[in-house]
Amino acid sequence: MNPKILTALLGCTLVLLSSTACTQEPARLPAGEPTPAPSGEGWIDLFSAENAPYWKNVTDKADDIFSIADGIFHIKGKKPTRYIAWEHETFGNFEMHIEFKAPRNANSGVFVRTSPADPVQKGMEIQVMGDFGEAPSIHGSGALYDIATPMFNMARPEGEWNSLDIRFEGSILDVVYNGWKVLSLDVSQMTMPIGKFDTPLASLPTEGHIILQNHGDDVWYRNLWIRRL
Repeated sequence: MNPKILTALLGCTLVLLSSTACTQEPARLPAGEPTPAPSGEGWIDLFSAENAPYWKNVTDKADDIFSIADGIFHIKGKKPTRYIAWEHETFGNFEMHIEFKAPRNANSGVFVRTSPADPVQKGMEIQVMGDFGEAPSIHGSGALYDIATPMFNMARPEGEWNSLDIRFEGSILDVVYNGWKVLSLDVSQMTMPIGKFDTPLASLPTEGHIILQNHGDDVWYRNLWIRRL
């Protein structure tokens, strides 16, 4: 073949490949799907009619800041920030499933191994946000608030339910958000104060209450199931 023709053909091929590469869309993260509520031996439904009375506002004496009806826990979005604890029992090693629905930019959180006297400093918060489509962040949904950014932001569009599956065994914390593991960390390695904390995470209590945060926004929860490990 004529060298000039061969060179021209190779040049066209390279241009075509380059054009294809430039127009090809980057791989997208598949949409997460909420995981189903668990069932079986040992699981406790904290929103059941039997367990609903144990939820209390532990910040002040204000009432009517939340309601539980037909298994739906509604935080009514009344300021200032308050904390609502399940006071009946504490949990150390556990696995937990909870589902939430949050309007755009609504803010809440699931606190674990914490104290009603000081939820912010004595326990850890898995952040709940209405932040569909946002980049993952240390303050975004699925984060260990102010400490660790989730690998992905798996939030569903506004108006849809999301699921969090939280497992805490010993010092290992795992968070699965809409079916994707987004966090896995060993808090025993965190031996210096970090983020909002005055004390190292490694020094925090290894057992405590489950608390939901009222941050002044309407947020809905359902299917809060927990099982000791």
